[in-house]
Amino acid sequence: MTEPTRDVLETFENPYPQRNYVIETVQPEFTSLCPKTGHPDFGTLKIDYIADQVCYELKSLKLYLQQYRNHGAFYERVTNTILDDLVAVTQPRWMRIEAAFTARGGIRTTVIVEHGKRPE
Repeated sequence: MTEPTRDVLETFENPYPQRNYVIETVQPEFTSLCPKTGHPDFGTLKIDYIADQVCYELKSLKLYLQQYRNHGAFYERVTNTILDDLVAVTQPRWMRIEAAFTARGGIRTTVIVEHGKRPE
């Protein structure tokens, strides 16, 4: 199983750095691998953030997230790693990731992680 890298993430200048506004990105077909069984885990990834100086570029985000298709990790690690990588690349004022995974064995799991305090 390969290790995802944030090196593929690209950014562009925030066109309104003087304003707090929320950018919402949804990846409804997120896939990673269960580290125990190697079976795929499916979920919806929702990323909300308030950019500071830069925003992430969507095609690079797609390429970054696709790396998880071959990566085995528990939901909690996957979600926190994605947050850490996006924060490292964009340095947002605030970011929140909600990873809602589909049911397995009758149990659904949603992991929510946050960086910073959302400005009012």
